[in-house]
Amino acid sequence: MYRPVRFHTPEWFTADDSTLNVALVYPMQGPAGVFGPTCEACARLAAEEINKAGGVLGKELRLLEVDGGAEPQQVAEDVEALVSTGTVQGVTGWHISSVRQAVAPRIAHRVPYVYTALYEGGERTDGVYMTSETPAWQLLPAMRLLAESRGVRRWFVVGNNYVWPRHTARAARRYARDSRSRVCGEAYLPLGADDFHDVLRRIERADADAVLMLLVGSDAIRFNRAFAASGLDQRCLRLSTLMDENMLLGSGPEATVDLYSTAGFFASLADQNTMDFHGQYADRFGVTAPTPGSLGESCYEGVLLLAALIERARTLDVSAIGAAAGTVSYEGPRGLLSLDGRHVRQRIYLAEADGLDFNVLAQLRPPHDLL
Repeated sequence: MYRPVRFHTPEWFTADDSTLNVALVYPMQGPAGVFGPTCEACARLAAEEINKAGGVLGKELRLLEVDGGAEPQQVAEDVEALVSTGTVQGVTGWHISSVRQAVAPRIAHRVPYVYTALYEGGERTDGVYMTSETPAWQLLPAMRLLAESRGVRRWFVVGNNYVWPRHTARAARRYARDSRSRVCGEAYLPLGADDFHDVLRRIERADADAVLMLLVGSDAIRFNRAFAASGLDQRCLRLSTLMDENMLLGSGPEATVDLYSTAGFFASLADQNTMDFHGQYADRFGVTAPTPGSLGESCYEGVLLLAALIERARTLDVSAIGAAAGTVSYEGPRGLLSLDGRHVRQRIYLAEADGLDFNVLAQLRPPHDLL
């Protein structure tokens, strides 16, 4: 029976004392595959810049690609095989939470693992570090702001049927009450869903005035198109915690009216760090390369953080890296960042879709109980 290849070791990829080899786990298929190319490009750019500056512990940093869009247990087997054979000494990349949950226990205590996707929170596996957003810092302040500025009172949650949307929706129910609104309905669809007829009817019947989208990649693109075609965009705003410029392009400007996104990075941010990053990216890959939105840019952050952790500890030992993590900082497109526990703390923004770009409206205030 044919088994698709999820990774391969090129001839030049060798494990020796002169290199630090890292598994880059990102989606090459499935709904998240739509932003896979920008994940790969951003990670490559970070690795090249680190190597130009002397590498990590004096070693050349090399990335070995693993398809994070395969079934979670298969991805975990692939990554574990690379770790067990000594082929890689670290793991990073963007992949959905069900993949992270399968991978983390298999490599805990063995190599550092930097997970770059926004996620539901609560990851505590030793050796795992997170660069991206969690609901308390991302979704809660966004829901509060939209309740105040747009008068949202009735939220309808539409998500894929796995751990991140389910757990985030549970948090959203609490956050809605906090902002004097409520969740009036929920619908969960399998990854790869393309029929939204029944969900759209439920949203209409629920008389929702806002939809919380917890859909991945091309699923969100198809939902946006169906939502606009149904006319619901004239009565309901949408808020997504996973929506970048590549997904806007796939949706089309006619399907993104009254669509909001919340994230730690947008390509339209005009600060010096962001502009420097765009210049480096364009110089390396050209102006026709995929837009380095928040999802791809997170892979750049992941490589930077992994290198910073190892450099600070001066070793690949996971326990030593953990002991030194509290003193680690690095500077990238999101500015100068440091770790709070195993999470990178960063600025979070709310933006509104404006054609094929985002108009950043506000920097969100973190919840006071988490400061």
